[in-house]
Amino acid sequence: MMVKNIFDKIATRTRIGFLAAFFLLFISYLLTFVSTRKVVSQDYWMSHTNEVIHNLDNVVAFIAKGESAFRGYLISQDKTLLADYDQSIRNTDSTFVRLKLLTKDNRRQQKNLDTLHNFIDEKYLLIQNVLHDFFSSRKITPGILEGEKQGALKTKVIQEEITKMKNEESDLWNERSQKVSEYSGLIQALNILSLIVAVLLTIYSLVVYNKENKEKRLASKKAEQYEHQLQERVKQLSTLNTELIELRRLEKYVVTGRIARVIAHEVRNPLTNINLATEQLKSELDNNEGTDMLFSMISRNSERINQLVSDLLNSTRVAELTFADASINDILDATMELARDRIELNHIKVIKNYDTNLRPISVDIEKIKIAFLNIIVNAVEAMDENGILKINSENKDGRCMVTISDNGKGMTKTETDRLFEPYFTTKQKGNGLGLANSQNIILGHKGNISAESEYGKGTTFTITF
Repeated sequence: MMVKNIFDKIATRTRIGFLAAFFLLFISYLLTFVSTRKVVSQDYWMSHTNEVIHNLDNVVAFIAKGESAFRGYLISQDKTLLADYDQSIRNTDSTFVRLKLLTKDNRRQQKNLDTLHNFIDEKYLLIQNVLHDFFSSRKITPGILEGEKQGALKTKVIQEEITKMKNEESDLWNERSQKVSEYSGLIQALNILSLIVAVLLTIYSLVVYNKENKEKRLASKKAEQYEHQLQERVKQLSTLNTELIELRRLEKYVVTGRIARVIAHEVRNPLTNINLATEQLKSELDNNEGTDMLFSMISRNSERINQLVSDLLNSTRVAELTFADASINDILDATMELARDRIELNHIKVIKNYDTNLRPISVDIEKIKIAFLNIIVNAVEAMDENGILKINSENKDGRCMVTISDNGKGMTKTETDRLFEPYFTTKQKGNGLGLANSQNIILGHKGNISAESEYGKGTTFTITF
């Protein structure tokens, strides 16, 4: 009977403890949910502020483009520039409509927009007057120059008004950001409270069940089993996450290739029409220095566009490969020979760490050299003199892995995420297709390439076969 009473007391205390803990956790999670909704709401308004500032910047850009087209017309009398000027007016008006909608709940900004719109109307009126004078005289008169001067002053007034509006939006952004910080602090406090409740529950449970050593040992054993299962799940999740990242990169590559083919089709068709029209005009018009120069300009730019499209297609087209068994270490050494001049010119120190037990793999040797060379050249160009280039090869989980590291200037996360996109480059000189081509070659070998970089410390490329 005594034993039964003891177990009844233990059961009662356990129920009370769990009910109390459940109630406290429920209140904590409820408050956390409410606070999170508040943070989401504030985040929306922060995004709204950024959109308003972006549209204000667009207004400045459209006015500058219209003014540039207007001045270009005064100089060259090219009427196509007037179309650009008219388009800038339409773009400015449509942007104002968006700003009106975005700030409909802000009476002060609505008033500022009205003032700004009046300034811009005055600006465009000055331009219209100058154009009218120019149409009449067909030359730049002192009156036109005076109108240009007044237009420049009006542009300054417009920029000051836009800056004032952007500052007001920034103040709103800071105010809302402060509110988000306050709500975040509240959430942290609630999380700490939840943790304290969980700790108290754990202590209470340990005190209650300490009298039952057998149950405690069983619970400990089960906990170890759960921990082992959790570790296995975490390992599986990590593997799946890596595979997912590779799959997304491959999907991105496939989409890029599809877009490249669409662009090539949509660009080359009108480009062909332009070339045909140019040839027709050349046959119908009398040749002189002026027309020859213009036809030559059209031809050069047409060829340049066509070459750009071809380069883009080549960087995303599945490469034709000729496979042969070869040592990856020998390929790396051969590639280093190709880059020796660059390395010696920049006094780069090369550190090799090859796994001599690697088996030969089936690759297109020349294509792989190109892929490695693009990466090594990028590494050399990213370093100052006396930089260090590390090249490693190893067998990891049954796969051949090559890492190429430098201690150069590195890249930001945003730049690293876009590293293999065609035409993206962080160098002043370069077309941004080298790494895209390397990725194309390695994917064609059913391999994988990835990059990790830290700004100011260097970059590491990892290639697996």
